[in-house]
Amino acid sequence: MPTLRDWVGGARPRTLPAALAPVLAGTGAAAYDNAASPVRALLAAGVALALQVAVNFANDYSDGVRGTDDVRVGPVRLTASGAVAPGTVKRAAYAAFAVAGVLGVVLCAVAGTWWLIAVGALCVLAGWFYTGGKNPYGYRGLGEVAVFVFFGLVATLGTTYTQAGRLTVPAVLAACAIGALACALLMVNNIRDIPTDTVAGKRTLAVRLGDRRARVAYTGLLVAALVCAVAIGGWAPWALLLTGFAIPVLQLAGQVLGGASGRELIVVLGRTGLLELALGVGLAVVLTI
Repeated sequence: MPTLRDWVGGARPRTLPAALAPVLAGTGAAAYDNAASPVRALLAAGVALALQVAVNFANDYSDGVRGTDDVRVGPVRLTASGAVAPGTVKRAAYAAFAVAGVLGVVLCAVAGTWWLIAVGALCVLAGWFYTGGKNPYGYRGLGEVAVFVFFGLVATLGTTYTQAGRLTVPAVLAACAIGALACALLMVNNIRDIPTDTVAGKRTLAVRLGDRRARVAYTGLLVAALVCAVAIGGWAPWALLLTGFAIPVLQLAGQVLGGASGRELIVVLGRTGLLELALGVGLAVVLTI
């Protein structure tokens, strides 16, 4: 019988900052346009969190039934460990997707942006087929592309658009910054799993690049996020304060380039998620100012 702790672990709380950060940044961009709406921001946060949990359970199920998670360094997975029956995990994923869908419809109704329901449907399909289906794109090294698009551009710009009704350059730069950090989060997770993913035939981008180049790519994503955030200073001068994020960027890059492995990378994963959340808060503050 699975415990509450098992389900919380299966939801992968370390990844949840990746869901909140784009909503914070997108709301900040709407505030920059004098159009921020707390109600719509909360609805967007609900959609984002539910989608992230749904994707996590979907990945747990799909990787578990494929045997990809049979041997792993990170936290135990519900399906692979046998703690929860595969069908139950699958239904949990469906339930979380349903919650995201309901909240998404409510958000579109409040904002009057019904066409975004189609975008939401694409988000659900992308979340399921990342590791689900007969030919999951996550097994072909396309995970980072999808993460940048859906957890960066779509999540951030969608949040802004449902509040402001239009997009600005600062909103796009903020979306790119958040998207780059979301990709870094996935990259460091996959660097940790290179040995087991290689054996299981899961050809993530980290596996394709190899350990050393994947670590360089992780560093490049951190730097790209910082550059995009600071570039907002051309429109909102307060954004120059975001140069302070260079300190954690250098620390994380140093750890990964220095050869952190195994459980050390789990710590880096958590800190990368916190960095993304912190940058989301920072962008919200400077854009609001």
